[in-house]
Amino acid sequence: MFQKKIFASLAYWRLIAAVSALLENFLSPTTPALKICGVTRAPDAEKLAQLGVEALGINFWDQSRRYCPPESAARFLPGLSDRILRVGVFVNADPDLPRKLLTNGIIDIAQFHGDEDLSYCEAFADAHLPFFKAIGMTDEADLPSALDYPASALLLDAHAPGLYGGTGRTIDWKAVARFINNASPPPVILAGGITPGNATEALLQSRACALDVASGAESSPGEKDFDKIRALLASVRSYPSNAE
Repeated sequence: MFQKKIFASLAYWRLIAAVSALLENFLSPTTPALKICGVTRAPDAEKLAQLGVEALGINFWDQSRRYCPPESAARFLPGLSDRILRVGVFVNADPDLPRKLLTNGIIDIAQFHGDEDLSYCEAFADAHLPFFKAIGMTDEADLPSALDYPASALLLDAHAPGLYGGTGRTIDWKAVARFINNASPPPVILAGGITPGNATEALLQSRACALDVASGAESSPGEKDFDKIRALLASVRSYPSNAE
């Protein structure tokens, strides 16, 4: 029994180390990364991992057009452990849901994409449960308050009351760059209206560490278009040479 506990403990810490490495790679300030959000099907998730996409997002908000029930996600996300960062997207959820999915190893990190307040987020930080905090941006005045959140990263998206992302609307990329340069925030992930045609420019102008794409990687909500995803990957991978 004692030996089994040792093996279980070693397996747990190996998992923590793997998640830390995936997260560090995704948030690296020197090499931009790609997150494909709104994944609803196991084959799509597997293909993203095979292509080398750094992160995928599973939307657990049941009003989303890209909703994936937790019980469905639990059938395929464990098989992707150590291969791709698994991000669970939540909108004003009962905190027990992201906490359960995190502690059971179904997801690696939570993304709070709703109106979660500081106390909601601090409870996760106090429990050492990692999360991204999404900020709906209309202009630069929305950004300073984002620094209050003890998040692993901030995700900046278009302000969309009642929709919470996936609208295809862009934000002011140069304002994002000013925020990064002047405020020294946690790593910043850029979302909102990113497509294969503007992904490189989005990185150049915003200086974000990663791009988060939903509608720009689809043929319809929840249906991933892998021609678009390959083009997005090519844009992200070409960024360092273009940024000289």
